Amino acid sequence: MAPLPTPARVVLVTGPSGAGRSTAINVLEDLGFEAIDNIPLRMIPRLFEGEPPAHPVALGIDVRNRDFSLTRLLELHDDLVRQTEGNATLLFLDCRPDILLRRYSETRRRHPMAQGETPEIGIAREIELLGPVESRADILIDTSHLSPHDLKAELHQWFADTTSQKLSVALQSFSFKRGIPHGVDMVFDCRFLSNPHWEPDLREKTGLDADVQEFVAKDSRLPAFLSKINDMLAFLLPEVDREGKTHVSIGIGCTGGQHRSVVVTERIAGTLAEQGWRVSIGHKELARRGLAPAGNSVLSGLGGAVQ
Repeated sequence: MAPLPTPARVVLVTGPSGAGRSTAINVLEDLGFEAIDNIPLRMIPRLFEGEPPAHPVALGIDVRNRDFSLTRLLELHDDLVRQTEGNATLLFLDCRPDILLRRYSETRRRHPMAQGETPEIGIAREIELLGPVESRADILIDTSHLSPHDLKAELHQWFADTTSQKLSVALQSFSFKRGIPHGVDMVFDCRFLSNPHWEPDLREKTGLDADVQEFVAKDSRLPAFLSKINDMLAFLLPEVDREGKTHVSIGIGCTGGQHRSVVVTERIAGTLAEQGWRVSIGHKELARRGLAPAGNSVLSGLGGAVQ
């Protein structure tokens, strides 16, 4: 394997089938890892050829792969430890045989190492095969009594750090006439604010235009409205983040989705970005009419704009 141009964090995730490898891979992906599950061992060295990975990498290793080799896996781990200057981790997810058997019974799946035999035989074979890997693990997590939520929390303790992606907040303005967008977690209604639609000079403009923003800002109720929303989100978002969610969606609506909701969405997004949240902004009605890009704009933490 060629040396890595610069050290990059790599996590190899393995363990007996049913112990939670797929869940772990999904959690690491949410934490900002480039995650690839069930990758053949022979292909892993190619991932680190050329330019170094832009993100830390999580690789799910499955004993069912036809090129799986215990010796090759352990050698791969040694190579990565050396080439990343110790920044490679072998994560082993363990589980009691009786719990694995119960999980297979619940899903009615055949064990991959006992296609024509009982699951007990397959579980025993796999545990025996992985014994040397377990003994070499840098991190060992017993998932026997962990729910997916518990496993997620455990992985956050090990792998969430200042470089990991935190909760992302999606703000979306919309028109109540066309209905509340699907999948939003909460909705705020701007229809009580003064409506620029009734001003002939503003009717065809949008909440992205300065004179519309000035008109809406003249409504004496706007500061209190924004303050109450920001206070609620200042309490709520850290709690949602601690719960382990990676995304929250907020809809902000007015009658036509063109003026007031756009102004409020932009104001709230700016405040959240200044507080360090990763914020994406979408204007559903404006995009539908071709008055704004269809894709969301993104504000990184502390207000830096990225497209």
